[in-house]
Amino acid sequence: MVYRVLVVDDEPNMRAVLSDVLAEEGYEVTVARDGSECIARVASGDFHVVVLDLKLPDAGGIDVLREIRARCPETVVIMITAFSSVDTAIEAMKCGAYDYITKPFKIDNFKMVVKSALELGAPFSRAPRRQPLRAESEFGMVGSTPEMRRIFKMIDDIASTNATVLIYGESGTGKELLARAVHNCSHRADKPFVKVNCAAVPESLLESELFGHERGAFTSAVARRLGRFEVADTGTIFLDEVGETSPAMQAKLLRVTQEKEFERVGSSQTMRVDVRIIAATNQDLKEKVARGEFREDLYYRLSVIPIYLPPLRERRADIPLLVDRFIAYYSEAVGRRVAGVSEKGMEMLMSYDWPGNVRELENCIERAVIFAKSPVIEEDSLYIGIPAINAPPTSLALGRHGAGAGAGGGAEGDGQAGAAGRPMSIREVEKAHIARVLRETNSNRTEAAKILQISRRTLLNKIKEYGIAE
Repeated sequence: MVYRVLVVDDEPNMRAVLSDVLAEEGYEVTVARDGSECIARVASGDFHVVVLDLKLPDAGGIDVLREIRARCPETVVIMITAFSSVDTAIEAMKCGAYDYITKPFKIDNFKMVVKSALELGAPFSRAPRRQPLRAESEFGMVGSTPEMRRIFKMIDDIASTNATVLIYGESGTGKELLARAVHNCSHRADKPFVKVNCAAVPESLLESELFGHERGAFTSAVARRLGRFEVADTGTIFLDEVGETSPAMQAKLLRVTQEKEFERVGSSQTMRVDVRIIAATNQDLKEKVARGEFREDLYYRLSVIPIYLPPLRERRADIPLLVDRFIAYYSEAVGRRVAGVSEKGMEMLMSYDWPGNVRELENCIERAVIFAKSPVIEEDSLYIGIPAINAPPTSLALGRHGAGAGAGGGAEGDGQAGAAGRPMSIREVEKAHIARVLRETNSNRTEAAKILQISRRTLLNKIKEYGIAE
């Protein structure tokens, strides 16, 4: 694969030197003299990396950076700056730049930064990444895509503060892991980290679970019980699935979030706690606020720092990293000598949409390690998206590759096999499932996209690609 790099600098000598260096490394290089030319080339080209000077004659480098990020969010941007502008360069990184280089710089350092940007910052790179990652060592999370790197940067920025954090993400994306990362990088790291799944505790018991109760407060209260907020005092409390709470509980959460005080059930004594609150949800809380199902004041109290944790299908370049980590862990856990995944096996893992996200991938690799017949996991040991490993062959074919395993739907109808009864291809399964969801939603593309767990734009592209009649 030939990587395409755009060099943007108003100095002809700098453009020439950097172009020659990058060309010698095997990259396809294009140049631009100012911000306007840069934006025009980005709009018409598909660049993996943009090397952007912070000082341009017609525009500020940060403004150009924002335009690049808006037009081509997957393009990695490296800033070049004079030493006196380092503060501005750091601001550029907060706006999404991958890294910055200060003038004067060594050519070898420049080449290293570009290579690192392609290997760690660009989702296009599929090169093996077995070296320890900074994110893995410091945050306990795995990720090299721009989306994850931005999250790691946000953790760095917010960990030392006491700001309330609201994490958005589908089930299985690792919201609790992100919350732990914020806690572990904060000054509260040696204090308690307490988690509560608000959806798993019955409404009648949630108040007692969070705030505790006194003996005799209700029939089964045979002794005083400390609530989770008291246990988390001086530390962090993680409220998972906070969108599932009732209006009455939301009022109590608003008070403890705002005032850091509460009463145990059955007590009139006000308790005060020093606790950082991190909440998480897989719902659109703004939409719930609009429907009157979630308090607006609580929403704004919780979302001081909102973080979106993308689903695995939106950061597929992280799959090889996650697979390596899970193989290493489960090989040791079950005592099997498994070193990796075959090329075809990895293609299967990369092509599946993972509706269960990282949790589903982890389960898949644990199974594969157990059933692997050799040190390399082959595709027949990857039971992807199936209800049971002894499922019939047709169900197996559907489950492994389809975006909706078990949904049924042949290439043209609701059958489970393609032409002549053969197993269906990945494209046939996907086309059939999308067509079925569109039928069941009366061609409501927005609703269909939600069911399929893809963006509306992706759905429109697939309708066009497969020629699906609505």
